[in-house]
Amino acid sequence: MLNEKQEKFAQKFVVSGNATQSAKDSGYSPTSAKVTGHKLLHNPKIQERIEELKSELTTSYDVVKELEDQYAYAKSHGHTNSALKALEMLSRIRGNNASTVEISEEAIHAGLVGNFYVIGRKEVMKLMDEAEALGSQAVTRMMAHK
Repeated sequence: MLNEKQEKFAQKFVVSGNATQSAKDSGYSPTSAKVTGHKLLHNPKIQERIEELKSELTTSYDVVKELEDQYAYAKSHGHTNSALKALEMLSRIRGNNASTVEISEEAIHAGLVGNFYVIGRKEVMKLMDEAEALGSQAVTRMMAHK
């Protein structure tokens, strides 16, 4: 049997997925919320309650499908940041904890072109001037160290 704070933590965690914030929101000390949240997540009774709460969640809305649709739209329209956010959320839902992601040169190119389109020609040209200045400064510094 969980006490009131533990039950509240489990409920908050199911919704947010953030142990530290869930501990704070459940009445635990904000200064030790990170450690407390970690400890609570490793309590077998709380783990069991979290799984029970997750299994009770029902919705008529297919969140995964919506995120997949949002990702496809963002990617096809050059909205790189939105596409990456959708992928991040899909990864969390699916439990993908991979630490590295392979990104093709074509994907990087497409993302850059999409971003250039969004920020506009004038801003891209300013950025290019800034990059050239930084590049020449780096070359000058490198030559000075030889």
